[in-house]
Amino acid sequence: MATIAYQLYCSRNFGPLDKTLAMLAKAGFTATEGYGGLYDHLDALKAGLDANGLTMPSGHFAIDMVENDPARAVQVARTLGMDKVFIPWIHPDQRPTDKAGWAALGARLARIGKPVQDAGFVFGWHNHDFELVDLGGGETPLDLIAAAGVDLELDLGWVGVAGKDRVAELKKFGSKVKAVHVKDRAPAGTSVEDGWADVGHGTTDWAPIKAQLDALGVSHFVLEHDNPADDKRFASRSLATVKGW
Repeated sequence: MATIAYQLYCSRNFGPLDKTLAMLAKAGFTATEGYGGLYDHLDALKAGLDANGLTMPSGHFAIDMVENDPARAVQVARTLGMDKVFIPWIHPDQRPTDKAGWAALGARLARIGKPVQDAGFVFGWHNHDFELVDLGGGETPLDLIAAAGVDLELDLGWVGVAGKDRVAELKKFGSKVKAVHVKDRAPAGTSVEDGWADVGHGTTDWAPIKAQLDALGVSHFVLEHDNPADDKRFASRSLATVKGW
């Protein structure tokens, strides 16, 4: 059975966490995905999830925490009942600029992820569009990260923004894809809500993408919108779309 989760970052501008969790439960969600800032109040987060019948099977973790305090990352993941730990970002001034640099980052990720994997969790990288630029010969930073043995939470929205074919990228990475971010784009030139749309209400043709996800056995879907004007609207309409799959 599919896991349909809500990335809590979507609601960062909409009041206290308990309000968001209650909204998600009412909308019909049973799962969420966490991100770094929420873990500072771990007990309250766990209590809020439990009170609303919600789980958190995956979370985003800062690269610094995983590298410098892996025991804390494991503690957070265990406390919240996660089974997947993803690093979602590296600051622009820390990003490599060539193939050798990205290969080195891939090796670094594989190394720092080992304690997390040894503790029983899936460990991987969540992409934006900057990991999908051509470094020469059609090779991208994400190719080099995956080649280092790092699993992926493939953000399908950013894959599209990068001008890549989502089905082709899913085929290429295959079993490395452990979860996906399900995001939709508004028509080109749309500036409202940073160009994102509710899932199923944008320009993405989801049928071939879903068919490829099924072929790969990927069933962990995280719904996300980077800047919704109304998080309740995004949550309810997007969940209805994905449940309809």
